[in-house]
Amino acid sequence: MHRATKIVATIGPACSDVETLTRMIHAGVDVMRLNFSHGKAQDHIERAAMIRKIAAECGREVAIMADLQGPKIRIGKFDGGKVHLERGAKFVLDANRELGGPDGVGLDYKDLPRDVHAGDTLLLNDGLIVLVVERVAGSQVHTVVRIGGDLSNNKGINRMGGGLTAAPLTSKDMEDIKTAMRFQADYVAVSFPKSATDMLMARQLANIAGEEYGHKPQMIAKIERAEAIPALQEILDASDGIMVARGDLAVEVGNAAVPALQKRMIRMARVSNKLAITATQMMESMIHNPVPTRAEVSDVANAVLDGTDAVMTSAETASGHYPVETVEAMAAICIEAEHSEDFRLDADFLNMTFSRIDQSIAYGALFTAYHLRVKAIVALTETGSTPLWMSRHNIDVPIYAMTPSQTTQRKAALYRNVTTMELPHSTDREATLKLAQDLLLAKGLVQRDDMIVITWGEPMGQAGGTNALNIVKVGEH
Repeated sequence: MHRATKIVATIGPACSDVETLTRMIHAGVDVMRLNFSHGKAQDHIERAAMIRKIAAECGREVAIMADLQGPKIRIGKFDGGKVHLERGAKFVLDANRELGGPDGVGLDYKDLPRDVHAGDTLLLNDGLIVLVVERVAGSQVHTVVRIGGDLSNNKGINRMGGGLTAAPLTSKDMEDIKTAMRFQADYVAVSFPKSATDMLMARQLANIAGEEYGHKPQMIAKIERAEAIPALQEILDASDGIMVARGDLAVEVGNAAVPALQKRMIRMARVSNKLAITATQMMESMIHNPVPTRAEVSDVANAVLDGTDAVMTSAETASGHYPVETVEAMAAICIEAEHSEDFRLDADFLNMTFSRIDQSIAYGALFTAYHLRVKAIVALTETGSTPLWMSRHNIDVPIYAMTPSQTTQRKAALYRNVTTMELPHSTDREATLKLAQDLLLAKGLVQRDDMIVITWGEPMGQAGGTNALNIVKVGEH
């Protein structure tokens, strides 16, 4: 069945073999995420090559996302691997300490003493451990434990409300961008950006690294810092999309604030003609269980109803016991949620103005398809811009992006409600329009005499030139 919402799956030890990856692609994965927080450069290069090969054998173009680690805002290691902290105990975070113990621990993030002050609340291990700063003395941050528990090596640190000064791009990230361009990653996800400048710098580095391959990736901003929220529009403007990274974000702004922020971020992305990915703990219980909880089902469904382009797995597929079942469950939830949507396209177009011909054609195709109840919208495209604009509005008509460009096919794999197909390059309009219909017929997506809408550019085969719209009865050439 047609599914509009896309699935991003993280690759890891649980799904790095050919059989599992093949089954995951057949189950519905649209984008494979390579997490650069783990593994070596060669590991990622080899996995990317494997994904490309398997996808080709499956007859699919699956996008690859390189997710950068970002700064290591973490504590150091303990002598013995972990300690147990009791409520009310004193605990020192010391930038100069080597091995930790019950009284304190070292810091991978050496700038913490400069960033915090008395009264600040620090959250460790995704907020499971809560410390309150009493005072800062040189390299030492003296705290008292408000919420205790087990604390193990290298757990993350967040400051409630944000305010840590770590730059989003580390020297490791810069090298990882070069690695990602070696296999032409379609998307690069940047961790912890706080401003448009952060994203522009990452894009410039990626474009320079990709120049020898003739490749420019799409840039995704992971919204996981409190400081990113007031700067969201400028970050969106500098990016191709955002990831609602609910883990670190929830720790900094509080769990209760995240659902409303998620809706706001997705809405802003769609209005700005950008992409949105919803991530973190969507199917967390499926790391160990073959079925999701009802709360997880509701979480995925609500993200779909919010209008997200994609939902994402993390440990569920990277290290869980049921990677294929997770993808299958996610796909089924997405389809069911989409069937319940109430499509009111006209409201989207109220007070809208168009500054470009190709954008006007894209919206004209949506309006026509909605009111004539056609079976499909076909966008003949070189760059993917027209189907991107179409995908920013909810419509229960599938959009097929037909293009000769493999890069465009992979890029559009993340667009909501867009299915990509290869269409050979041609300047012959009539032959191309016939071939587009024949493709849909051959795949069983339409039947003869069905009504479809097709958009293209005249003269045919030039990028950025969509200027024509035709309403066609399939089979009438």
